[in-house]
Amino acid sequence: MRRSLPLALAATAVAATAITGVSAVATPDRAAARPDTVEWGPCPEKTASPLKADSPRLQCATLEVPLDYRDPDGRQIEIAISRLASKEPSKRRGVLLTNPGGPGHAGLDYPALLAASGLPRKVLDSYDVIGFDPRGVGRSTPVTCDLTPEQLNRVNFPPYPHTAADVAREAGNARTVAKQCATSRTAWMLPHTTTANTARDMDRIRAALGEPKLSYLGGSYGTYLGAVYTTLFPERSDRITLDSNLGPGGYDVTAKRLFARGMEDRFPDFAAFAAAHPEYGLGTTPQRVTAKFFDLAERLERKPVHGIDGTVFRGMTFDLLYSDATMSSLAGNWQALDKGRPLPSKLPKPPENTLASNLYVMCGDSRWPGTVREYQRDVAVDRLRYPMLGGFTANIGPCAFWPDKRVEPPVRIGDRGPSNVLMVQNERDPGTPLAGAQELRRAFGKRATMVTADQGGHGVYPFGRNTCANDAVTAFLTTGQRPSRDLACAAEPSE
Repeated sequence: MRRSLPLALAATAVAATAITGVSAVATPDRAAARPDTVEWGPCPEKTASPLKADSPRLQCATLEVPLDYRDPDGRQIEIAISRLASKEPSKRRGVLLTNPGGPGHAGLDYPALLAASGLPRKVLDSYDVIGFDPRGVGRSTPVTCDLTPEQLNRVNFPPYPHTAADVAREAGNARTVAKQCATSRTAWMLPHTTTANTARDMDRIRAALGEPKLSYLGGSYGTYLGAVYTTLFPERSDRITLDSNLGPGGYDVTAKRLFARGMEDRFPDFAAFAAAHPEYGLGTTPQRVTAKFFDLAERLERKPVHGIDGTVFRGMTFDLLYSDATMSSLAGNWQALDKGRPLPSKLPKPPENTLASNLYVMCGDSRWPGTVREYQRDVAVDRLRYPMLGGFTANIGPCAFWPDKRVEPPVRIGDRGPSNVLMVQNERDPGTPLAGAQELRRAFGKRATMVTADQGGHGVYPFGRNTCANDAVTAFLTTGQRPSRDLACAAEPSE
C-alpha cells in the first residue's frame, strides 16, 4: 500500500533547529504574497505512481518552485500536482494535501486511490483532495543515479551479511552507487532534494491554490513530511493527520534499523495465519512456522530456487507482511519455494527513479555513519537482536558515502505550535513500528494526540478495518475534534 521493502530498504549541524532558526528559509513569502494561477487540465495517461486508481474527475497541473529556497528568484523546478475536487462546494472547507509515503513515491494518483479505497464521502465533500509528485520524483523534475539493471537489483536487495567481511564487501558497491548519484546528470539537485524543501514546496502549493491554511493526510514517510511541514509552518497548518509514523528523525539510520524490529512485531500474525491453514504445509503451530522461516532462509542461501535466494526470501516476506490481504500470497510463495517450484507471480521491481529519489532524500536528510566498522558492529548486534532481518537493515549502504555538502541541518520536531496533529498507528506495523511512532508522539508533546489500533500491517486510514481508528480520523478531518487523550482501539473481528 505505502510500500515496501524494495523501497524502504533501498537506500538504505545543529540538532536543535528551532522554528525561529529556520523561518528565514522556511517561509516562502513570495508564494504567500503572489499566488500562482493553477491551470487545471487532464492528468497524464501514464504516471510514475505504482498506486494506480482511475478517476475521470482527477485533474492535474504543474507549478514552478525554487530549487533553493535561499535563492527564491533563482533556478526553478517543476512540481506536478493533482486535484480531486469536492462535489459539494457548500460543504467544502479547504484543501487536503496527501502523500502516500516513500521517499520516492509519486503521488499524483493518490487522491483517486484514497477515494477508491473508501475515503468517506463526508471527507471528499469537505475538501479538494490534492496529490503531488514530490520534487525529484515522477513528473516533478525527476532525479537519477544512472543505476544499471544489475545495480537496481543490488540496491533493492543487497546480500544478507553473515560476517564482518560481508559488510566490508558490500561497502564497495555502496560507494560506487553514491558516486554515481553524485556525478549523475541530476547531481545539481542533490543538496536540495530534502524533506524540508518538499515541505516548502507544499507551502507553495497551498499559496498557489489561494488557501490560508493546509490540511494534510500523509502515510509512512509522509508522516515525517507532515511533521516537518507543521514544524516549519505551524500557523499555516490546519488539520494534520499522520498515519503509520516514523520517528522524529525521519528515515535516518535509526529508522532503517527499526525495520527489523517491525518484522519481529508483525511476523507472529503471519505465523498464526499459516498455522491455521494447514493446506500450505508450513507448520501446524506458530512456532513451527517460525522455524520454517529460518529453514527456508538457510536452504535458499545455500541453493537458490528459480533465482530466489535467502536475501530475496527475507525481503519478500517482509514486503508481504504489510497487509493482511497478502498473507495468502506470502504463504503460497513459501509453499512454492519449499517444494522447489517457481513463485506463482514475479516480484515487482521499482523503477530507477524511485530508488534514486529514495537515496537522494534519505541520504540528504541526515548524516549516516561513515565507517565500515560502525556498520559491522551494528550488523553483529542486530543479527542477534532481530535474527529475521537485523543483519539486512543494519548493513552499509550508499548513505555512508554520500557527498558531505548539506545546505541546512535536519528540522527538529518539537512541541511548539498549535495542538492540531492526529497520529494514527497500528500496533504491529512492520514498516513503521510502534516504537518509532511513540518517539514522535513524545517529540510532539501537547501538539498531538495518538490513536493506536490493535491490528497488524502498514497503513490504517482508510485501508484498515478498525472502525474505532477510522472513525477517529474521519471525525478529526471533518469536525476538527480529536479524542481528549491518546486512544487505544481494541482489536476487531476479521470479516
